[in-house]
Amino acid sequence: MPAAVRFRAACPGCRGRFELAAGALRLAIGATSRTTFYTFTCPECAAAVRKPAGERIIELLTGGGVRTLRLHAAP
Repeated sequence: MPAAVRFRAACPGCRGRFELAAGALRLAIGATSRTTFYTFTCPECAAAVRKPAGERIIELLTGGGVRTLRLHAAP
């Protein structure tokens, strides 16, 4: 059985560096780069962290099993 996928992350608040399992991250894909981001809770200081997600990050996160929410623009 392959090892669980882990992602390296950093908290801009406490500057902690750690690895997170796919279940600890959420990816939101919006219509623009400004509305496409991933989120997680820092395991060291409990801060809610939101970071932009470019194409490569989206590819890595979705390929690693991170839950994804697709945001749709209002008509």
